[in-house]
Amino acid sequence: MFQNNHLDIQDLTQRIAADLLDSYDEELELEREDRDADAWMHGEQAGDRMARQQYFQELFRLQGELVKLQDWVQHSRQKVVILFEGRDAAGKGGVIKRITQRLNPRVARVAALPAPNDRERTQWYFQRYVAHLPAAGEIVLFDRSWYNRAGVERVMGFCSDEEYEDFFRTVPEFEKMLVRSGITLVKYWFSITDEEQHLRFLGRIHDPLKQWKLSPMDLESRVRWEAYTKAKETMLERTHIPEAPWWVVQAVDKKKARLNCIAHLLSQLPYREVPHPAVVLPERVRNPEYLRQPVPPTMFVPEVF
Repeated sequence: MFQNNHLDIQDLTQRIAADLLDSYDEELELEREDRDADAWMHGEQAGDRMARQQYFQELFRLQGELVKLQDWVQHSRQKVVILFEGRDAAGKGGVIKRITQRLNPRVARVAALPAPNDRERTQWYFQRYVAHLPAAGEIVLFDRSWYNRAGVERVMGFCSDEEYEDFFRTVPEFEKMLVRSGITLVKYWFSITDEEQHLRFLGRIHDPLKQWKLSPMDLESRVRWEAYTKAKETMLERTHIPEAPWWVVQAVDKKKARLNCIAHLLSQLPYREVPHPAVVLPERVRNPEYLRQPVPPTMFVPEVF
């Protein structure tokens, strides 16, 4: 077995524990507003604590730049599409969360489409994706995209050979059309190793908060690793065009992958800080004739905490 040849039980346990710690870091990142990461890092080794502190400092800095990018997109009425592709458990969702964490959901939104229904299967292949493209002043992040056809649909036999080849004939022209229409299109592929995906799947199996992330399709992807590799290689070769090139993110280290991806994304757009007028909070208007009506006690949520 793969794991018996490369990882002993103790090492595997330690790595799963470290991966779980990273996942808890993710949730803490999404919860905390305080910029001082020291307060909840007590008890860690000094090196680990310093690495985490540096990570958070850099993440917060980059998120500040993302806010400037958002303002520029809105002010200059840009249209931005970002595609996130990669193997299951490659970390696409994690970086999408970090990008959108402090942005306005009315400006930056995520499109994560389910499998097509019976009606959508009869449409032009790109039709259901077109409905999610941005208007002026919007950013859309696709958590998987029309490249499903080149990946999971090809490997799992959900499309015919003719549909597969037609996709490769069509997608370059489709993306060129998007770019000609004024859309900035950025495409990322998140790359992880066989061993790392195995480890992350084990982490999901043992973490009850993440078991929902394991679908039968995810498990099947382990069996078909080489088929997915071949499909990925073909996809990158046939759809890497000057108007919309692919960018590969080394994603074995999840934290570095997030920082590298965000930093690269910022470099792809000529954004600048948009000046805003000073915000002045107006005085509250009080009407002496207004009487506040009491709320019935039965309407309150029980305070069990």
